[in-house]
Amino acid sequence: MKLNEIKDNDGARKDRMRVGRGIGSGKGKTAARGQKGQKSRSGVAIKGFEGGQMPLHMRLPKRGFNNPFGKDFAEVNVGMIQKFIDAKKLDGKKDITEEALREAGLARGGKDGVRLLGKGEITAKIKILVTGATKGAIAAVEKAGGNVEVAPAPTPEHEKKLARRDANKAKAAE
Repeated sequence: MKLNEIKDNDGARKDRMRVGRGIGSGKGKTAARGQKGQKSRSGVAIKGFEGGQMPLHMRLPKRGFNNPFGKDFAEVNVGMIQKFIDAKKLDGKKDITEEALREAGLARGGKDGVRLLGKGEITAKIKILVTGATKGAIAAVEKAGGNVEVAPAPTPEHEKKLARRDANKAKAAE
């Protein structure tokens, strides 16, 4: 086989059907769209439309609650931190920060920071700096001789706005 002999297998590529190119093509006139109506024309937008009947996505009930002020934390268990220290992916002698956890691949996502959870065992004496931690996680780390520093989360924008509003009201009242 030579480079100039390389070709696709038979039937691997198929030309698209060119519709609306005359009666002799077999796909002329209406171009396989049938006669009249919205679907025969361009710009059709009837994905969920059911002929005037209430569409399924509107008939089904809404479920659950989506908290607009909820926090999104990347969750890390103390057992996984111990596993990464044993595997030399984390340095247990240095402070373990959120950046170190992300670089090691332990903390993924979580736009509001990292939260430490208490699942698993930890034996290394470490210092961890995170945005949040459970009581069980703090107890487990302190039992091993380490400590957990929980950094205060940044004040959400809506709380800053409320504080500014209250300050302005107090100033206006004086």
